[in-house]
Amino acid sequence: MQQTVNGELVSIGTEILLGEITDTNSVYLAKLLRGYGVNIFYMTSVGDNHGRIVSTIKQAMARSDLVITCGGLGPTVDDMTRQAVAEATGRSLVFRQDLMDQIEARFRTFNVRMSENNRRQAYLPDGALVVENAVGTAPAFIVEHEGSVIVSLPGVPRELKFLMQEKILPYLRAKYALGIIKAKVLHTAGIGESILDEMIGTDLLEQSNPTVGLAAHNGQVDVRVTAKADSENEADVMILEMEQHIRSRVGNWIYGADSDTLHGVFSALMQERSLGLVVVQAGLDSGITAMLAKADMGVTQAHFDTPEALGEEIGVFSGGMRELAEQSAAVWHVQHPDSVIIAIASQPDVDESDDAAESTAVCVIVGEQTRTRVYGFGARSEVVQTWMKTWSLAQAWSMVKEMGRA
Repeated sequence: MQQTVNGELVSIGTEILLGEITDTNSVYLAKLLRGYGVNIFYMTSVGDNHGRIVSTIKQAMARSDLVITCGGLGPTVDDMTRQAVAEATGRSLVFRQDLMDQIEARFRTFNVRMSENNRRQAYLPDGALVVENAVGTAPAFIVEHEGSVIVSLPGVPRELKFLMQEKILPYLRAKYALGIIKAKVLHTAGIGESILDEMIGTDLLEQSNPTVGLAAHNGQVDVRVTAKADSENEADVMILEMEQHIRSRVGNWIYGADSDTLHGVFSALMQERSLGLVVVQAGLDSGITAMLAKADMGVTQAHFDTPEALGEEIGVFSGGMRELAEQSAAVWHVQHPDSVIIAIASQPDVDESDDAAESTAVCVIVGEQTRTRVYGFGARSEVVQTWMKTWSLAQAWSMVKEMGRA
């Protein structure tokens, strides 16, 4: 029977808080440990300050069985993890000659002179278990303290990954009866988060194992099913049963799972139905066509630098973006009646901070169906491309599916 292990990740380094580097270590560790049934409830980043590191480690030990620190094991004065773990656990730092010998040997293999400050790396909290670092100079270590386990790893991603796979996971499997946590993500399109939540129902969303959660992205919503079990097969069975319940309620909105992409699924559906696609864009770069090109889908494109240029093309010189998008889609629909039409009109000099009522509009026509949406942000917005691509393809996908069911 698997043992419940609650874990916490602590990334150490002021450069993380300054935004100079991205904390990819915590993401890697969270995914890795999830696969072994370790619950990661907290991720913390703390700068190179001894007092704050000590406080963070103490807090982590008070609420977690397993604490993994990343970084701060180098030879410089701002590498404070060893001292902080020692103080947090009420221990002294002890010089380890065996570690010093290993560090010196590593430098000899590099043909590099070892500076005196590297001696700091041979000091560890009293009683710590040494984790030899065969791919770097900073030794890692483990401290078992009053029911908690602290694992301190170097911050260099290559070293951290090697040590986790080769040293730490075998230690954790030997110490704990670890199970597995497995997840499957169902991708939905053409439906909002609140409506999806209501349709799935609280009876499923409030399940404890497997759990069901929603994650809204720009223009689509993911449904994540996560199961905790003793084995992968058992987790798969639990996930499949829950997935069947979810599909029975919202299956018409699910376009794929896990690595499936909306543009890939949409392209396959269009080829299956022998439909063409026409994209008309004004004031916005041709992001949709570039995305669909990755799915080997041909697109007929009409691009205009400004909404005014599009308006002149179809004879519309007044009105807002909604009217322009709708009339443009209608014009191209007459010319291409057997194609899906996506028309987008966006004010090129407007971003989301302007809070305009109608700066970007998208209209989708499939057969006799028409759907339109208006946004306040314009072409200068950082999110406009993502929203336009995802929303328009989501609507087109669901409309083509509905056309097939009619």
